[in-house]
Amino acid sequence: MSENQKLKIGISACLLGDKVRFDGGHKALLFANKTLSNYVDYQSVCPEVGIGMSIPRKPIRLIDHEDQIKLVATRDSSIDYTEDMHTFANQKMKSCNQLDGFIVTSKSPSCGMERLKVYDYEGNVQHRKGVGLFTQTLMATYPNLPVEEDGRLNDAPLRENFIERIFAFNNWRTQVASSNEMKNLIKFHSNHKYQIMSHSYQGYKKLGQLVANQANLDFDEIKELYIADFMQIMKSVASRKRHSNVLQHVQGYFKKQLTTEDKAELTKLIVDYRTGLVPLLSPVTLIKHYLKKYPNDYLSQQTYFNPYPLSMGLNG
Repeated sequence: MSENQKLKIGISACLLGDKVRFDGGHKALLFANKTLSNYVDYQSVCPEVGIGMSIPRKPIRLIDHEDQIKLVATRDSSIDYTEDMHTFANQKMKSCNQLDGFIVTSKSPSCGMERLKVYDYEGNVQHRKGVGLFTQTLMATYPNLPVEEDGRLNDAPLRENFIERIFAFNNWRTQVASSNEMKNLIKFHSNHKYQIMSHSYQGYKKLGQLVANQANLDFDEIKELYIADFMQIMKSVASRKRHSNVLQHVQGYFKKQLTTEDKAELTKLIVDYRTGLVPLLSPVTLIKHYLKKYPNDYLSQQTYFNPYPLSMGLNG
């Protein structure tokens, strides 16, 4: 994507500071309103307001009734919002097909992504495996879309992982999704090689087998299988060990150009990164310096070195 082009991100309206919560308040997420807002255009939604509920309003919760999850009023379970929410969510999905990611409100019976309390009619907690009804529809409709909760975005590795995923998904949408040419998938796979390997070497090999298409699959089927596996691989937070392995692979491209002292310096930085003494940015910056000094077309195309704008200040 170009530097001026912004990603499109769905978001629960209360996270932008809109006073739409049941108590009339908001749950403004600093990262979404400050850092991320410079790089994305938001498409906000409050599902509860969307189905006509007032601000403020009586709280609602999820209940398990005969193995069916229902959305009801907390103090009067006979007031059932389930069908209204399903209808609203399904209608809203039509406007989500061009999104690069979605940030939802944790613990919300409409927007929560995971581990929500689910009750019985008497108010007893049955389990903590619930998913907000709107988000459940979102993830079922767009299973490859990066979705994350506000609370988890306060965790630095999870935040960086989400940002990496939304930019990678945007690459897919704009470069491959609507393409009918295998060469575009091959180029995507090639350009993302080291980024994929930083998450899973085995995953990279599996994707390579798909691209090779030894099973003679239809191209649309290949794309469907590829993006499902690709996004699943990207959900795994890249470890220092896997990053270090990638950096060592990349170091090999400069073995003929670097002096003994240069090789030793880069090797030490990689070891220092692996042991937690320096951030990832340290060896990556030195490699970028060598790449500028000793150009390599293949490495220059690697998204690994620029998975998202450096100005976001995330690279650890």
